Amino acid sequence: MKRLVCFFGELRSEQHRLAGGKGGTLAYLYQKGYLVPDGFIVMPTAFENDELRPEAWAQVQACLLQMRKAGEGISFAVRSSALGEDSSLASFAGQFETILDVRADSEIRQAIQTVRRSCHSEGVRAYSEAKGINPTHHDVAVVIQRLARADISGVLFTADPVTGSRLVMTGNFVFGLGEKLVSGQVEPYTFTLRRSTHPWRKTGYDGPPELKQFARKLYKLGSRLEKELGCPQDIEWAIASGKLYVLQSRPITTLTGYNPATGEWNDSMTGDYLWSNVNFGEAVTQVMTPLSWTVQQPIFDSWKILPGYQASGNIGGRPYLNISIFATVLRALGRSRQSTLQVLEGTMYTRIPEGMEIPVLPLPKWAIVSILPNLVKMQMKQKRAVRELPRFLAANPVWCERIRAQIQETNNKAELRSLWQNEIGHHLRQTVWSVMGSVSHFADHTMKLRRDLTRLVGPEDADTLLSSLSTSTGLRGDSSDLLASLGPVLGIAKLARGEMDRANYIARYGHRGPNEFELSVPRPAEDSGWLDEQLAQFRKSPVDVEALLSKQRTEFAVTWNRFQASHPQKARGMRRRIEEAAPRARLREAVRSEYVRDRWVARAFALRAGQLTGLGDDIFFLTIEEVLDVLSGDDITVKYIPARKKTYKRYLALPTYPSIIRGRFDPFRWGADPNRRHDIYDASAPSSSPTHDSSDAKGKVITGSAGSAGRIEGVVRRIDRPEEGEQLRKGEILVTSQTDIAWTPLFPRAAAIVTDVGAPLSHAAIVARELGIPAVVGCGNATMRLRTGDRVLVDGGQGVVVILHGVGSRPSSEVTERPIGSTHLHGGV
Repeated sequence: MKRLVCFFGELRSEQHRLAGGKGGTLAYLYQKGYLVPDGFIVMPTAFENDELRPEAWAQVQACLLQMRKAGEGISFAVRSSALGEDSSLASFAGQFETILDVRADSEIRQAIQTVRRSCHSEGVRAYSEAKGINPTHHDVAVVIQRLARADISGVLFTADPVTGSRLVMTGNFVFGLGEKLVSGQVEPYTFTLRRSTHPWRKTGYDGPPELKQFARKLYKLGSRLEKELGCPQDIEWAIASGKLYVLQSRPITTLTGYNPATGEWNDSMTGDYLWSNVNFGEAVTQVMTPLSWTVQQPIFDSWKILPGYQASGNIGGRPYLNISIFATVLRALGRSRQSTLQVLEGTMYTRIPEGMEIPVLPLPKWAIVSILPNLVKMQMKQKRAVRELPRFLAANPVWCERIRAQIQETNNKAELRSLWQNEIGHHLRQTVWSVMGSVSHFADHTMKLRRDLTRLVGPEDADTLLSSLSTSTGLRGDSSDLLASLGPVLGIAKLARGEMDRANYIARYGHRGPNEFELSVPRPAEDSGWLDEQLAQFRKSPVDVEALLSKQRTEFAVTWNRFQASHPQKARGMRRRIEEAAPRARLREAVRSEYVRDRWVARAFALRAGQLTGLGDDIFFLTIEEVLDVLSGDDITVKYIPARKKTYKRYLALPTYPSIIRGRFDPFRWGADPNRRHDIYDASAPSSSPTHDSSDAKGKVITGSAGSAGRIEGVVRRIDRPEEGEQLRKGEILVTSQTDIAWTPLFPRAAAIVTDVGAPLSHAAIVARELGIPAVVGCGNATMRLRTGDRVLVDGGQGVVVILHGVGSRPSSEVTERPIGSTHLHGGV
């Protein structure tokens, strides 16, 4: 006989969704050992037109008989468990019926019917419409539990439901059963549990004395459930005979980061955190589709060092790093605020504005115990990956080619699903350690080297000595591999001269292009006209890239000779360190290229899934889990695609968001504000605070980070997309929000580069240094302050841009190189 009723302890993981929000969660917590009153779930399949099937009622009676054997005279609570109830989007608290304190079978049967039919009530309809949920689509399971005869009943929010702050837990309670609290029959008592940011300090309690003896238990329960379920919780609890019972736990709906019905993704709503996309902004230059984000998200989750908190998040379709987590860990390990700021700037390229607070998270004792092992595991994985990088770089192109061919040969949806689960997904999760390892291998060495060189010879000479990464360093005069980022632009020049054929170019660089982390964007290899466009642009405005590299090597040699003369005792050791930086840089760039090649495999999988399911390009508006569900025959989420496409277009229409965001950020509200800040957003700032950018819009100086040394005057060409590159004239100053490898062919034409997003070790800075082009990166507001035709002075060594004249003051062909001191020119020498 088909099981239409399941005890909490028997519900399988694949049945949780059908058991509804409340039933699935209670069964999960019961199986995990939480003190949940025993019970069972009457599944939706037990009903026909809201009437309980006879065979289902027989199974209910058998379950009741079994529970009654455990205690004489027990009574029951009959509760709703709609499939959309108690979810991250909608709690439906108090909307469906709950019947308490029923004993006889006849009473219980009547209660089951009442609860089931409550899905048609006016309250449920109005609440559903307010949440954007179709009120006719409710399917309701029914939970039957042993009634906990409560002395005290209450709710506990493990975060402030308004601000998202994790520093306090707040709650309400009443004496007796919780029905009076839910219905609003009595005025509840209020209490707070203050969380400490230090793991060894006690929790503070504010509230009526009757609850104080249970405060510690409530705090532990809240912390444990928050960790177990992965987000801030709204917990229903009861105290009976001195025991603390869990009656339900659900996400706090006001702190939800994702709405699957509309495709709105905003993890800044999940709490009071400090977010930065300085690290991600260059790699992901546009809004991500749901599929692209969810393919990448498990990879970001590999960096999780503090259980219960997201290391990264999606804000309006763009990836951000949760700086609060890393700051919390550093502070817990004894770092001062100043030391923490230095680490964040040195390793995550995030410079926190002066006076801006970093929300530090509360740390329970178990967290501090888990941090060190997590950090050690991450470091070990990275070190192992670095040792295996030569093998990875040799094997990955072969693997990608094999899997892409296998994808095309797959004509069965189940086989395609299996291919992702058994091979592609696993490969993508593992290769993240190759990327992280290569980045750390390069950054740990180079950031310290840069600091030491700057102390000895200043930022301009330091930048020059860290250039020529494509050719060993120029010290030995031998030739080595190019930086992978320079390959496509040099390849175009060779192709134009007939030194490389098209097939060879596509094999090497066909996977690199604009917005290369977005799966919905075709790769150059897929577009036969792309290469022709690149050749046409090159022939229209040819630039001798090899000459630029040669010039930079010469300038390196001059700078190195100057270093030897001024610091003869340090020359030998510094030479060794500089020589070591070059292969590390090339390794990092090569690994990133292969990481991008992996994204091409993921795109091929998505395209094939679109073909086999008939969804075509709409497949990109499903999450990866939903794609796998559709491949297995479950297409319930396909109905959300039109709304998600509309949201995606709204995100695309917005300006690039601020690089640093504190607190809850509404991208649409921000985008509609004519006085919005483009560099930072701080939700905690008082409403009377200035809303203009930190560098006064009426001033003449824009401040960023020193990307590539050199000082030059010229005329601005502001471009938003690399496809607009034909507008850039030779000798103009390229100003844009952020760059990826698709911008590299434009760099040789530019006199200087200025970006809103970026850091000293980012793509724009490294390529600019190689080519000897001054660059100021990470300005935050350059695209807001500068217009095409403005005349500016770019000082790459100091990280500043000075506005000299407004639009149209001088022709763009007039470019002036200004020396720094007596010998330093355009290239930093």
